[in-house]
Amino acid sequence: MSLPETPRASQQDDNTRQIEIGRGAKIPPEHQVIWTMVGKQGRPWRSTCRGLVLGTLLTSCMILLYCLSSDHGNFPEVPVPYSCAHRPAHSLRTPNASGGALCTPKVDIMFMKTHKTASSTLINILFRFGEKHRLKFAFPDSRNDFFYPAPFQRSQVKDYKPGMCFNVICNHMRFNAAEVAKLLPADTAYVTILRDPAHLFESSFHYFGRLAPLTWKIAGEDKLREFLRDPHYYFDPEGFNSFYLKNLLFFDLGQDSTLEAHDPRVEEGIASISSRFHLVMLVEHFEESLILLKDALCWEMDDLLFFKLNERKESTVSKLNPELRAKALRWNAIDWKLYQHFNDTFWRKVDAYGRDRMAEDVEELRRRNVEMASICIEGGRAVEATNIQEKDMLPWQPIGEKSILGYNLKSDVDQRHRKLCRKMLTPELQYLTELGVNLWITKLWGHVRDVINW
Repeated sequence: MSLPETPRASQQDDNTRQIEIGRGAKIPPEHQVIWTMVGKQGRPWRSTCRGLVLGTLLTSCMILLYCLSSDHGNFPEVPVPYSCAHRPAHSLRTPNASGGALCTPKVDIMFMKTHKTASSTLINILFRFGEKHRLKFAFPDSRNDFFYPAPFQRSQVKDYKPGMCFNVICNHMRFNAAEVAKLLPADTAYVTILRDPAHLFESSFHYFGRLAPLTWKIAGEDKLREFLRDPHYYFDPEGFNSFYLKNLLFFDLGQDSTLEAHDPRVEEGIASISSRFHLVMLVEHFEESLILLKDALCWEMDDLLFFKLNERKESTVSKLNPELRAKALRWNAIDWKLYQHFNDTFWRKVDAYGRDRMAEDVEELRRRNVEMASICIEGGRAVEATNIQEKDMLPWQPIGEKSILGYNLKSDVDQRHRKLCRKMLTPELQYLTELGVNLWITKLWGHVRDVINW
């Protein structure tokens, strides 16, 4: 595949300038600009190549070690226990949001954690709820995801044995409904979250672009614009990590993201997702989504308190004008169909809940979050990674950048709020470690990135 066209200095230069290489050999005029570009940038490019080779080798070794250390055999079919939740008497029943009736909080939850959809914020809510009710999490083994992008298998769950009881699963996976159903109780609530596909694509391109090889060749500052100018030029559907750059939501939910949007299998996939998930939340209406979650699971307002985690600093966000947005939606046409479908179902649920009532509850949630920020956060807002004082509060960063914001915990938080504040501000990887997950593969990969200066 040829390099993109590079502006030529002048016609005279093209016809007269010759660059000698080796002993008497010369580069033809039409290749001189490309050779000059390679010559100027050769050293950084060689460094990048060395890093890629080293990273690939070490990643392969880590995957091999993981496979050798885990039992991935077939398991006998053992009925899943109804539930293993420890439910203190005082938390058995709370007022139902629908009125005067009472309901029992749901504690068996499957949260399908999609990428770049505020899911790290939501997983923090689930971790705190799980600790509050002493729930049993199905965690991954040795890393922070379930061997993504491979489809989920029960064998990927830490210490899994047939017949074991779990209440919550919420780490990144590629959804596999049949295997999840064999892990959790039959009445488990299935929840996931979607994001406007144009903005999701922008975020994914920023965060994962350097993991998809064909995007490395994109020249210029505005790589996103260049990619969307001719995405097929930079995209190989069979390429390494290509799923990050096209219909990522559909892929995460276990479907084929390379189909044409008009393929009947797309509608079948959307119907399958719709039949499985009880609530599909929307990033663009996050507070409203949480209120619907509270209503569906019979939670309390205290369970919904949150701070935005894994938020990017504004200067790294590409602005999508109408033209770029239209191109991004055409490129992610399946995700756009998926989002439109669940946008409709979302607002039907809001209407059933009551628009006025929803507005009141959202206002209360926002007020309480602002109150918690004033109690917990130094300066009351997120700061850049270089300004985070505690290493344990530093979020995982994308390759080659420090673009993810984090928080500093106030030093004078009163005793009553200190534990809650710290948990609300703790990034995902650190929280997983606190919950007993040994993230040795993830941590080893972090050290590799540091060594090769990614």
